[in-house]
Amino acid sequence: MTETSTHSLLVDPVGPVDVTLTERGSGRPYLLLHGGGGPLTVAAFADLLAETQGVRVITPVHPGFNGTPRPDRLATIGALAATYVALLADLDLDGVVVVGNSIGGWIAAEMALLDTSRVSGFVLVDAVGIEVAGHPVVDFFSLTMSEVADVSYHDPDKFRIDVSALPPAAQAAMAANRATLATYGGTAMTDPTLAGRLGAVTVPTLVVWGEADRIADSVFGQALADAIPGATFTLMAETGHLPQLETPERLVRVLSDFATNHSGA
Repeated sequence: MTETSTHSLLVDPVGPVDVTLTERGSGRPYLLLHGGGGPLTVAAFADLLAETQGVRVITPVHPGFNGTPRPDRLATIGALAATYVALLADLDLDGVVVVGNSIGGWIAAEMALLDTSRVSGFVLVDAVGIEVAGHPVVDFFSLTMSEVADVSYHDPDKFRIDVSALPPAAQAAMAANRATLATYGGTAMTDPTLAGRLGAVTVPTLVVWGEADRIADSVFGQALADAIPGATFTLMAETGHLPQLETPERLVRVLSDFATNHSGA
């Protein structure tokens, strides 16, 4: 069973922020942060994770996605990270495993540099955010949605969407999400200061990467892991930028192994 609720938070220095989230299951808490494709990119995976692992999975909607309100001052990945630190406190959670895909992974990385007292580990899944010489993040905003599929999946034809065939409301929602993504991450989807700051991370961290990711390649992923003290790197074969959609069962096993190994962190 899933439950959806909205939480009113006071986030320093942003001010009041409303966060809509969905919860599934019970047990050890997981905070699952979606990427630029929006909450639907993690919904089915959240179901699978909760059902097979006996855990509580919390999936917030980044404010501004899916028509949710976004305060003008909430306009950076760092501000989103502060918002989710406040959310963990509001929910009074401990021992949380924070899992983020794409910009969700970038948000998780920024969270790892804030108050981590309620977190037992971070899992960055094909996360963007750092700059790697010679291995830039693909210019997502210059691509059609079909071209986005080409660079996102090992087998893109299984996931390709004909946007022109969607109802006008769905097309408008996708465009609005894309605009919100640009507000938070900019067009480059990187922060030149992030890699250097990640040396301060002290919480166990796993970087998971799809071998077929062509939005940010595996060299980028290894560089991200190398920037975080003690981080481990797992490369998933026949998987692209969204393992939670393309190889969800394998990703569940990876998360389960990580959570088990760091249950007392």
